[in-house]
Formats: sequence, structure tokens, C-alpha cells
Amino acid sequence: MEFSGWLNAMPGAVAQGLIWGIMAIGVYLTYKVLDVADLTVDGSMVTGMAVCAMLMVAGWNVWAAMLVAMLVGMCCGLVTGLFHTVMGIPAILSGILTQLMLWSVNLKIMGKANQALPARTYEVLISQMSRYRALVILFLFCVVIIALLYWFFGTRYGAAVRATGNNEKMARAQGINTSAIKVVGLALSNGMVALAGALLAQYKGSADINDGRGAIVIGLAAVIIGEVLVSKFPQNFVVRLLGVVLGGIVYYIVYQTVVFLGLDTDLLKLLSAVVVAIFLAVPYFKTRYFSKQTPKHKEVS
Repeated sequence: MEFSGWLNAMPGAVAQGLIWGIMAIGVYLTYKVLDVADLTVDGSMVTGMAVCAMLMVAGWNVWAAMLVAMLVGMCCGLVTGLFHTVMGIPAILSGILTQLMLWSVNLKIMGKANQALPARTYEVLISQMSRYRALVILFLFCVVIIALLYWFFGTRYGAAVRATGNNEKMARAQGINTSAIKVVGLALSNGMVALAGALLAQYKGSADINDGRGAIVIGLAAVIIGEVLVSKFPQNFVVRLLGVVLGGIVYYIVYQTVVFLGLDTDLLKLLSAVVVAIFLAVPYFKTRYFSKQTPKHKEVS
């Protein structure tokens, strides 16, 4: 019975993993592609949830509500980008400032700390009541998002974003406006995060002001786990993004398993941090202790 209960919980865990995988793609764009540490996501995730929930409560179509939520999330990234590029504030502090501002903004959007969005009342796209339908829709979302990003980063502007992340000084020497690129990259990233938030609000049936706490940790966990999982495969952009989504799924399967085993829920955030720390350490341990390094010979002059 216990194992069957665990199996019954898996579709829900995979569905949430796909949602957070979409969110983690946004984290990947800043953390890996743009090489910027962005902490805005804890706030923009909730912004996407709040905007989508309130618009649907007001009678908006679900697709329109999700589009607006994504656009508002892009505005959040825009603010962080302007803090960083125009005002000269370090990226990590810019994200913290925007995240702090969004706490108040999100409260104003919802008018309270929690807004219900029950699937029985509103025509949501996905819900916990139909987990297999949610899995199919979320899988299609991931495929479309990865395809669009693959196309975008194959364009000249996308190549400029990648160049800025790889070597900002060299990109600037090539005539690329790196400040504008960073703003666009942060906007795109947080738009993706807000979209994930809009999907999560529908799946959960509510938007809560505290739902974004620790989002950056989950996003990083998905990115790092994904890197480890696809490290043996040929490395290209599509494989890496698929790895990020797979990392989100694995994270939530582990998370659900720990909950099923009866771990104190007060320790779940600690577990998240430990999981991220372990997977962050894997590449270092592989290089430090397991790689075969050939001895260097001195040149004979």
C-alpha cells in the first residue's frame, strides 16, 4: 500500500517538476547563458501567480491572463536590469532590491496574502484534479519553449546575448551594447519565471504571497541536477535545456519521496539547500578526486 501510494503521488510530482523546470529555464538563462546572478525570481514567480489569478478572477481568458502575467514578469526583469546597468548596482543586489519591491507590489495586486483560483469555478488550463492532462499540457509547453529559445539563440541577437555571457569585454569590443543585452536577458528570464508562476497558480488552485520563497534555490537545483544528468550526452543548447527540465522533475520526485517518508516539513528548506550544495559540489569532486591528471614535465631548454 505504501509503495502504491508513492506511485500515485508521482504524476503530481512530475507535473510540479515540469512547472519548476520552466521556471528553472529562466534561471538558466541568467545563471549560465548571461552569467548574471539574479535573485529577482523569488518575487517575479509570485508576480506571475498573482497577475494570472487576479485576471482570471476578473473574468479574463486563461491565455490572455498568462500572456499578461509573462509581460509583467518581463517588466520585473527590466527593473532589475535598469538597476544594474543604468544605476551601476551589482546584479545580485539589483535582484534583491527588485525582489523586496515585488513583495509589496504582489500584495497590492492581490489585495491580500492569498487568492483562491479553484478549478471548479474558473476555466484553468491545468489543475491537480486532472494530473495526466496537466502532464501532457506542461510537456507541450516545455517543448514549445525550448524550440523558441533554440530559434532565438540562433539569431544574431541571441548570439549577442551568448557572447555577452561568455566574454563581456570582448563582446563590447565587437560593438555589442552589453548593457542593453543584459536588460533584455533579465527581462526574458523573468518573463519565463512569471509564466511558470501563472501555470503553478492554476495547478495549485491559488496564489500565495509566500509561494516564491526559495524559488531561486529550486531553480538552481534543477539547473545543477540537469547538468549532471546530461553530462554524458553531446552538449548542445537543446540538450542542456532538456536537462534543466529533467532536473526539475528529479528534484520534485526526491522532494515528494522525502515528504512521503514522513520527514518533518520544517526541514524541507534545509533539504533543498543540501541537495543544491551536493550537486554544486559534484563537478568539483569529479575534477579534484576522480579525474586522471597527467603529470606535467618540465621543458628542457
